Amino acid sequence: MRIFEHIHIDWLGKRKLFYTISLSLFLIGWINVFVRGLHFGIDFKGGTEIVLQFDKAVNVSTVRQYVDNIGLGFVELKTFGGETGVLVRTESQNIPPSIFPKVVTQIDSAIDKIYPGIPKTKIDTTAGSITYAFANPDTTNSIITQLLNAGYQAGKVSEEPTNTQMVVRVGIADWIKDNLRLRMPDNHFQIIKEDHVGPKVGNELKTNAVIAIVLSLIGILIYLAFRFKFIFAVGAVVALFHDVLITIGLYAALYGVIPGLNLEIDLTVVAAFLTLIGYSVNDTVIVFDRVRENLKIHKTMPLEELINQSVNRTMSRTILTAGTVLLAVFVLLIFGGEVLRAFSFTLFFGTITGTYSSIFIASALVLEYANRFQKKVTF
Repeated sequence: MRIFEHIHIDWLGKRKLFYTISLSLFLIGWINVFVRGLHFGIDFKGGTEIVLQFDKAVNVSTVRQYVDNIGLGFVELKTFGGETGVLVRTESQNIPPSIFPKVVTQIDSAIDKIYPGIPKTKIDTTAGSITYAFANPDTTNSIITQLLNAGYQAGKVSEEPTNTQMVVRVGIADWIKDNLRLRMPDNHFQIIKEDHVGPKVGNELKTNAVIAIVLSLIGILIYLAFRFKFIFAVGAVVALFHDVLITIGLYAALYGVIPGLNLEIDLTVVAAFLTLIGYSVNDTVIVFDRVRENLKIHKTMPLEELINQSVNRTMSRTILTAGTVLLAVFVLLIFGGEVLRAFSFTLFFGTITGTYSSIFIASALVLEYANRFQKKVTF
């Protein structure tokens, strides 16, 4: 299928207009980055993230009222996937010490409801669990079964037939679940995901993500410097920085402005950026390959005219490839849900910027270099 096969558009003649557009987008985005900041996901800033799935539709504002004053500090809530899903995020890793005795009291009350007045001994207590000992294995097994049915995360300490010890997990999710169960008895729910990331691990992931992106750009620079000329490699890498930086800026600029685009940067977004870098450089290499071919054929043709001709000859391939990618990513953006929204947004907008930066940034930089230093580009 061939479209735009015989077009004659002066792309580089409009490059200053697109310089202005790129600079404007860059400034808008990065002013917001410095003023409003970027919003990082649980992967990078650490904390606990819990996804609750209710049987009936819920109002996030109502749920927020129920969890705001349960001793976990600032708790962020938003819808997840639909009207019955709620995402709860808190910076707490474990139950706060001031809340822990209340949790123990609740567990003790649950045990007393099963066997009123039964003798029990707390033999170990940690930040995340309590270990009980009972008189005999049958009682222990019975209590474990009934606590599990009640929603507690209880289990045996040992699989030995004579085991009389039970461990009950005490976590952020359990505390939230206990409070919501009391406040919303008519709307049952289950925890479908619970992630914990420590602040140290989060900082390491953030550093490693930046290193991964920078190393990929350096690797592309070295590869293109060998395959083409060094100025072509510089043009391609500058275009990639252009794509990544403008897309990051949009994360800050759009947060809280457009409903559904309150996007956070997490590991899936880093994966999207690396995918974007690969896609964008491939598009740039296609144009550069045609420029190199034409330089060998039309040795006396002015460079600006030659690059325009190369872009026009590859436009059919560019439109079809970018259109196919955008169509698939657009479907993900609309129907992929909360989990894939940031990933699909990065690829969707990045594909657009990557396509036009191949022309107005990468190719234009080669032309600007040749004009400024009066260099003749040859292969």
